[in-house]
Amino acid sequence: MTSTDRSPWKGKSVLITGVCGTVGVELLHQLRNAGCERIVGIDNNESELFFLSQHYSDRDDVRLFLGDLRDRDKLMRKMRDIDVVLHAAALKHVLLCEESPRDAVHTNITGMINLIDAAEANGVDRVLFTSSDKAVNPTNVMGTTKLMGERLITAANADRRRESDTIMASTRFGNVLGSRGSVVPLFARQIVAGGPVTLTDPEMTRFIMTLREAVHLVIESAFLAKGGEVFVTKMPVARITDLAAVMIEELAPRCGRDPAEITVKTIGVKPGEKLYEELLNDEEIRRTVELERFFTVLPAFKTVYQQIDYHYNGEAGRPVDRPYNSGLEGALARDALETYLRDHGIFEYCWSHLMQRNGGN
Repeated sequence: MTSTDRSPWKGKSVLITGVCGTVGVELLHQLRNAGCERIVGIDNNESELFFLSQHYSDRDDVRLFLGDLRDRDKLMRKMRDIDVVLHAAALKHVLLCEESPRDAVHTNITGMINLIDAAEANGVDRVLFTSSDKAVNPTNVMGTTKLMGERLITAANADRRRESDTIMASTRFGNVLGSRGSVVPLFARQIVAGGPVTLTDPEMTRFIMTLREAVHLVIESAFLAKGGEVFVTKMPVARITDLAAVMIEELAPRCGRDPAEITVKTIGVKPGEKLYEELLNDEEIRRTVELERFFTVLPAFKTVYQQIDYHYNGEAGRPVDRPYNSGLEGALARDALETYLRDHGIFEYCWSHLMQRNGGN
């Protein structure tokens, strides 16, 4: 974001939770030149917070603090005089949440309640929650807590004008290429090691988006929201087997290996993992409208909420007639996928991170 004269962020004070995470760091990066008066970030990762603080040490308008969603009093204090909250903190790893469900509930659900309470008590203008595709028909603990987070946000928005004027909404991400939880860094490390590259199932498909695109969705949705809805961005689909193939062809020669010698091994679908990615399910399509760049899921129980005019820039949106499911959408051809990854700098991103990891060797 370069032009600040017309930016809705101009003069705003913003709080980013989970500021040291992949999404949080990019949110801070994109907002730093948006004309914000002040950006506050909190995270419970002490080491990463220290290095991020050092990076922004010359910026008086950026303040980063240790903090945890479970600490209600800390959230209350850090939201004083805040206009917009971008909520990116969560426990996100599926297997870890499955093994420690109480921790997932404490952070992703109780932490959400703490955040909502702090936002309302401090008169925050807007709260935007970064959710996940795994909130759609959840098959695991992490996805269930994300769905509960969406419902808490929608329910809290229903109370505004009775208790507060805070507008609250959510966004759903697909697979963010290059993020810590995505398969791209794993494939890259396996290729550099000489293989094998492990696939859970050759038929698996995923929606894909770059980190920059994902964060732009959050930034755009924050001021587009009317309250209580869930925004889903439109994005291309890739077969995971094609993703592995194009990464092998691109990265193997860079580390002195013949792509033909890198084997691909099918290891089977993990517990709770789907062959396809869902961003809208059958129940939601009845209350979803399609905009040019987004799908917008409206609240399920509109009768218990105050009347909200869900028109976006004067556009009511078109009705949706089918789920938004990576298994139902046409996947990119392999050459088109390669072009997408190259044009969005994914190969260079992977390679530079591998070099940093290996000390430049």
